[in-house]
Amino acid sequence: MTPERKARIQRVLNSRQPDLCVVTDYVHKGRNLSAIVRTADAVGAMDLHCVIGDKEYKAFRGTAKGSHGWVKVHRYTALADAVQPLKAQGVQIVAANLSAHSVDFREIDYTRPTALLLGAEKEGVSVEGQALSDAEITIPMVGMVQSFNVSVAAGIILSEAQRQRQLAGLYDAVRIDEKTYQRLFFEWGYPKLRHFCEHYALAYPPLTADGDLEDPSGWYASIREQFGNRELDFSEVNS
Repeated sequence: MTPERKARIQRVLNSRQPDLCVVTDYVHKGRNLSAIVRTADAVGAMDLHCVIGDKEYKAFRGTAKGSHGWVKVHRYTALADAVQPLKAQGVQIVAANLSAHSVDFREIDYTRPTALLLGAEKEGVSVEGQALSDAEITIPMVGMVQSFNVSVAAGIILSEAQRQRQLAGLYDAVRIDEKTYQRLFFEWGYPKLRHFCEHYALAYPPLTADGDLEDPSGWYASIREQFGNRELDFSEVNS
């Protein structure tokens, strides 16, 4: 791993926001979901909770392989399964939905633990989603078109969340725990070795304080011994 890549990974991890995420309520178009994932990554959100059918999810996975490496996608078939655990953790559920109860999206305090709930392209947030939300928001518009594309709306709202969090200093200190930080650093910095460990169900090798592999030759030797010195496929482990 080059020093430049190492420094970039560290900068990104130092800005991650573990208490900011997105929930999609049957958003089924892969290109919109992929755009939402990219925007989530750009503002430091770590998780997308995706409620979607089997066929649509398979198509989405095929179009978002790159961005999935930086934002964890959790898949559900029922909205309550995605939202209720977040609410139990004290996360406010903010639904992008035009209704009599909606407020300007800039009125929400996004420095609180927040999940942005986005509905399907035509139907919007479901009745169940509205009932589960703590607030409903809208983006003021002055044109003839009545609503933004869901991925565009996500970008506008998450940018406001980022602005508020920057003003509050939430990007100025590392906010993820050390164990998660080290795991993500390894997975992002050594992707081929990560896949090797996952393939053989191995624990990740330890890293030095500088993010380098600690005694890589010793680790490889211990793995061969663990498998009775049988031949293992190390051919792609060069990162």
